[in-house]
Amino acid sequence: MDIELQAMDVSPPHSDGWLTRMNAALARTGMYVAIIGLMAIVAVVFYQVFGRYVLNNSPTWAESLAIVLVLYVTLIGAAVGVRDAGHIGLESLLVMLSDSARRKMDIFIYALVGLFGGCMAYNGWVLGSSVMSYTIPNLHISEAVRYVPLVLSGVLIVLFSIEHIVAILRGEEVKPSWN
Repeated sequence: MDIELQAMDVSPPHSDGWLTRMNAALARTGMYVAIIGLMAIVAVVFYQVFGRYVLNNSPTWAESLAIVLVLYVTLIGAAVGVRDAGHIGLESLLVMLSDSARRKMDIFIYALVGLFGGCMAYNGWVLGSSVMSYTIPNLHISEAVRYVPLVLSGVLIVLFSIEHIVAILRGEEVKPSWN
C-alpha cells in the first residue's frame, strides 16, 4: 500500500497565479496579433506589387501601411519573445556560475529588461503625444499610431519581466504561451 501511495502523485496540483494567467493570455493574444499582422503585411505588399506591375497603378497608401504593420509585428513579437525566453542571451557565462549566482544574475538581467521596457513605454508615450496632431499623409491617420506598439510592447515587457523574476524567486520556470 505504501508503494502505491509513493507512486501516485498526491501533491496538490500547482495552480498558476493571476499574473501568470494574465501574462499567458496577453502573450498568446500578442502572438495572434503578430501573426495576423504578418499576414496583413504580405497581403498589402502583394497588392502593391500587383497594382504596380499588373494594373500599372500602384496604391499610394500600401507602403505606409506596410511600415506601420511592421512596427506592430516586430515590437509585439519582441515582447512575447521576452516572456517565452526567445531573446538572445549569453548562456556560456551563466553556466559557469553557481546556482545561487546564476539566480541572482537572472534576476538582474530580467530587472534590466524590465527597466528597458519601462523606458520604451514612457518614451513611446512622450513621442506619440508629441506627434499626435500630425497625420501620416497617405493613410490620413495620426502619426501617434506608429508609437502605440512601442508603448504596448514596453508595458508587456515590464509585466513579463516581473513574471520571470517572481518565477525565479519561487524556483519555477515560466511556461511558454505556445505550449
